Amino acid sequence: MCCPSRNDDALEAYHLWKSKAEGHSACDYTFHMAVTRFDDKTESQLTEIVADGIASFKIFLAYKNFFGVDDAEMYQTLRLARKLGAIVTAHCENAELITRLQELLLAQGKTGPEWHEPSRPESVEAEGTHRFGVFLENTGAAGYVVHLSCERALHAALAASARGVRLWVESVLPHFLLDKSYGERAGVQGMKHIMSPPLREKRNQQILWNALAAGSIDTVGTDHCPFDTAQKLLGKDAFTQIPNGMPGIEERVNLLYTYGVRRGNLDLHRFVDAASTRAAKLFGLFPRKGIIAVGSDADLVIYDPAYRGNISASTQHSNCDYSAFEGMEIEGRPSVVTVRGKVQVRDGVFIGERGRGELLRREPAYF
Repeated sequence: MCCPSRNDDALEAYHLWKSKAEGHSACDYTFHMAVTRFDDKTESQLTEIVADGIASFKIFLAYKNFFGVDDAEMYQTLRLARKLGAIVTAHCENAELITRLQELLLAQGKTGPEWHEPSRPESVEAEGTHRFGVFLENTGAAGYVVHLSCERALHAALAASARGVRLWVESVLPHFLLDKSYGERAGVQGMKHIMSPPLREKRNQQILWNALAAGSIDTVGTDHCPFDTAQKLLGKDAFTQIPNGMPGIEERVNLLYTYGVRRGNLDLHRFVDAASTRAAKLFGLFPRKGIIAVGSDADLVIYDPAYRGNISASTQHSNCDYSAFEGMEIEGRPSVVTVRGKVQVRDGVFIGERGRGELLRREPAYF
């Protein structure tokens, strides 16, 4: 996700993100281009970015005055996306409600990490998801809800789909496996598990698994947004200052296999579809990616279901000093990973070529 702040120039940010990846990435990559404001330059800049092969946008209905867009800007972004054929991914909450609830809680002296979830409750996410669906409905654009966390938001998304809105749903591993009690732990242990939308009541987890198995939740991502412990401690005096996000990209496939397939929550074929194929189809990468077929890239994962281990910050590759999933059991891991036919990883060790990754330019398809 190429994500300039509201005060940054979108085109400059796009070229900066490209420069960070080019010649450094060990796997192929592409971007969602975040739209954090809509002004007199936005249409021409996004048109240029789409012409360069970036066929998806990202908007935030949260993080007021930083990343967030207002309703007018969302409408303009969706109208332009329909014109350009881009799909729009959205963080669905309600920025104004969150701001008011945060102010109320802080005024009552409720400053610890345990108050993060009450400041952005399930109703706020459900409202944002419903509103995004209504705006898609009235612009004809295609949309994708990112990191959906709870039953109420899922119902709002599925109701939009039932009306014929082009809307797809992603959830992420923390919402399948961790509950709000992790964010209610004292001090920095709670801060480590602060993300948005927040970790929810445990009752939501089986509902998400069932929806994933049925295909109502299309994909499983990570919302990988790591901050070290020292950065999390910026919020020691107020939960509103805790950087939102957790590491998770390294654990995604192993957790999904272990707690999905191995625990009986997910069929093996739906696992592959949710982790790879459906994302490739939705974001214009299929059939180059997401399938083993003649003419497709030889991006292969040979998976070892006999492997046993535990997740630990002490053994992870991620450049973060903690793991949100510390101690969790793993049953299976990739044995060999290839990128366009070249072995890049073997038995958990990177043995490949940095810089092999290429920017994947995608054709717009959502006119």
